[in-house]
Amino acid sequence: MEMKATRDGFGEELVNLGKENPKVVVLSGDLEDATRAEHFKHAFPDRFFNLGIAEQDVIGTAAGLSSVGLIPFACSFAVFLTNRAYDMLRLDVCYNKSNVKIVCSHAGITVGEDGASAQCLEDLAIMRVLPNIQVMCPVDFLEAKKMTRAIAAQQGPVYMRTGRAPFPVITKEDDPFQIGKANVMREGKDVTIFGCGLMVYEALQAADILQKEGISAKVVNMHTIKPIDEDIILHSARVTGAIVSAEEHQIHGGLGSAIAEVVVRHSPVPMEMVAIKDTFGESGAPQELLRAYHLKDTDIVAAAQKAIQRKRRIP
Repeated sequence: MEMKATRDGFGEELVNLGKENPKVVVLSGDLEDATRAEHFKHAFPDRFFNLGIAEQDVIGTAAGLSSVGLIPFACSFAVFLTNRAYDMLRLDVCYNKSNVKIVCSHAGITVGEDGASAQCLEDLAIMRVLPNIQVMCPVDFLEAKKMTRAIAAQQGPVYMRTGRAPFPVITKEDDPFQIGKANVMREGKDVTIFGCGLMVYEALQAADILQKEGISAKVVNMHTIKPIDEDIILHSARVTGAIVSAEEHQIHGGLGSAIAEVVVRHSPVPMEMVAIKDTFGESGAPQELLRAYHLKDTDIVAAAQKAIQRKRRIP
């Protein structure tokens, strides 16, 4: 299976957009090599702006450029833009509905050896709570390319999360992608596993394990966290009667919380969450960290079994 990082999909498609649309510009917080915005820098040096290690300036300048009709992509590590530049994101971008695309790499625990200070485990929660912004996390390299193109065409603020480590490419070139419309990766009738990013691959592996135990698991790629696809959540709740969410993010405020908000209001069913359990990360290899923080297929299997047992206890 081909292994590629989602940040590479973003970097490649950004150059394609630059060739097609002269309004596309890119801003960097001195990390264009890591975010893969460097490809755009080399191709269009007059439309690339390195503002240095000044994340607040990156966001403020991007908002200003959008006000004159340009389409700015603001790039850095997730931990820097979402944390250090929050006030500018809130007021300059979201309050004003500025047409800024915030694309952040090095999100999640799989940043790896850089450790806790660089592993942003709370970005989805931080961005999801802000009004007027859409929040997305591609499942693989190919979907990152499709998402990059889609958000460029979408008017208004967008946050897109990409990853550093290479992971399996599990989609195809001709697979559909639509903002706010989740993709069913596998059908099932006993439990639904909603994942985003690399956790969709782990969910598919978990579904294989569950199948051997006689449990039919539906797997859904919830690439858009906001606006969340309520229709597929409610349909899955009715059909399978049990839900598991899986994300490389804090258990509070991310994908699991977004799904739970829909379920509890419309169709309460047993639900379990596979996520970082209210703690910071540490230095280590990506796969070692996924195991240490219980984000592997076997952890999803245990959560699915628990949700199904709870379903059976409901009178």
